[in-house]
Amino acid sequence: MTSRERVLHSFGKIDGNPDRPPLQFDLCRELTNHFGEKLGIKPDYALSYYEDLTYRISANDIRTKMGSDCVVVGGTVADSFKPKHIRDDITLNEFGMEMKPTSLYMEVVKCPLVSASSVKDIEIYPFPDPAAPGRFVKAERDIEKYKDSHFIIGDVELSHFELAWHLTGLSEYMMALALEEPWIETLNDKVEAWTNSLAHSLASRGVDAIWFGEDLGTQTSTLISPDMWRERFKPRHTRVIKSLKDKYPELLIIMHSDGAVAPLVDDFIEIGVDIYNPVQPNVAGSDPQELQDKFGDRIRFFGGIDQQELMPSGDTNALGAEIKRRADIMGENGNYLMAPAHIIQADVAPETVEAMIDAVKALD
Repeated sequence: MTSRERVLHSFGKIDGNPDRPPLQFDLCRELTNHFGEKLGIKPDYALSYYEDLTYRISANDIRTKMGSDCVVVGGTVADSFKPKHIRDDITLNEFGMEMKPTSLYMEVVKCPLVSASSVKDIEIYPFPDPAAPGRFVKAERDIEKYKDSHFIIGDVELSHFELAWHLTGLSEYMMALALEEPWIETLNDKVEAWTNSLAHSLASRGVDAIWFGEDLGTQTSTLISPDMWRERFKPRHTRVIKSLKDKYPELLIIMHSDGAVAPLVDDFIEIGVDIYNPVQPNVAGSDPQELQDKFGDRIRFFGGIDQQELMPSGDTNALGAEIKRRADIMGENGNYLMAPAHIIQADVAPETVEAMIDAVKALD
């Protein structure tokens, strides 16, 4: 069974169960460089419009060689854009966010709309052109190379809620949302237009799925109340997803949200989401058996391997046992794409990454 066939079986596009759960994973720069050197493959880094997404859409040659059944593509910065040095190790990205590298992620240290207080402030803020020349050159190249052998995911992160608050700052955005400041909806309209354009651009180039990223949860609850999400954001997701499915009826929709967002899974299903990611372990509502029992006949799962504690611990026996447990529960009916719950970071040893891949390949 090819990688592509394995995922299509898991996601119901081909009848019958796959030979084993398919696998997808992302690697940070340090791990990408390590495995690139080991395999003799130079990483083809392509800077995304939001820096951390670079590691989802780069180095597909390395990850597929290691055993990923999926390829992830997305928008890069425009040809005309070069990151601007601000001070020390801080640079300005295409959205005007000041970005600082940390040991694990890139951190936004200043948001371009942190002082926004009026509709005019939002109207004069120049969003990047979602269809700018060069934005999809790498995506087109990877789609052409892998379209017959691997399942291709189009990455549209950040979207809606998450991109909006990255532009203003989380506390500023949440306060304005609670106070129903008029400029919030103007900002949300511009974010929706960006998200919709990016998704349609990738869908038109032949991806199999669109991956929306929202991060609506903390370790214990949703960031905003489910009722507020339903009122302010659910209609926006509904519009974008409907427009995609009307034009591309075979397209699958993935909703990514870290944290304890189980109260929203029924809503995800209602608006046309086919696959729920990352099924983050160790948060409220994410017990795999509970999720399978409640939602398994209505939505498929993608993720679930703990990279907060389990993978960094280096305990490969425990990792193998957890992979088998997840496969037995969430993959019982073949509806599971196995993956770590986030990009694997530099606190995970390369040997542990290899053990994860070997454990998945050993499943039957």
